[in-house]
Amino acid sequence: MTGVGCGDRNIENWTCEKFLLTNIPTSWYVNYVAGTRSEPGAKTKLLDAALSVIRTKGYSATTVDDICQTAGVTKGAFFHHFKSKEELAVSAAGYFSSMADRVFSAAPYRDLPDPVDRLLGYVDFRKAILKGDLPEFTCLLGTMVQEAYETHPSIREACDKHIGEHAGMVAADISEAIRKYGIDADWSAESLALYTQAVIQGAFILAKAKHGPDVAAACLDHLRRYLQMLFIQRNKRRKHHVNRNIERTVNIQRPDSKR
Repeated sequence: MTGVGCGDRNIENWTCEKFLLTNIPTSWYVNYVAGTRSEPGAKTKLLDAALSVIRTKGYSATTVDDICQTAGVTKGAFFHHFKSKEELAVSAAGYFSSMADRVFSAAPYRDLPDPVDRLLGYVDFRKAILKGDLPEFTCLLGTMVQEAYETHPSIREACDKHIGEHAGMVAADISEAIRKYGIDADWSAESLALYTQAVIQGAFILAKAKHGPDVAAACLDHLRRYLQMLFIQRNKRRKHHVNRNIERTVNIQRPDSKR
């Protein structure tokens, strides 16, 4: 699709190598921020511990003692900041989401001028951060909501809120791509953005089942191909249809040489 991509390269050949993702650290959600702040206080230590322990053991199996031990703080410190494990989980959902927002907002693909490039860059970035042990790259929100959606409404609502906000960032690029390339879609940007999150969360579940990131990476490859099909092939078909209509119009208006 000429003109859709960075520089004079077609979007079909676009890869994450364009913005050098080879140095993304393991434990990226935490480590990305850790180098930019002073020694954390007890509350921050507890939130960091919650991210680690809940993603490793699950919400139900995690105890206050586990959190305190990992954080290196006392139970008194825990209950000074949080009334319960559930309250900690709700706060951890917001904490995790804020970290993720900073990571994705600062990701190199955000500087790409074309919205389709940014959308594909988002998928490539997601794939590039499938590093380290499973708890280090899987999603706290997805982990908690799978367990707590029925028993802990406040956790479900927090996870829904933050997953929706992240999907909104993706939807903004989708909306811009639809407008820019005149895509006549029978779906909304919001629905497609939520679909990307469904694929990602499902990929994390499969990674846990297979005990490794390869299946998640394959799922993201399929997601990328699907997005290319939506925006590249659909736009090619549209251009072909427009060109055919122009040809028909020209042929109708062209004087008959035999007259």
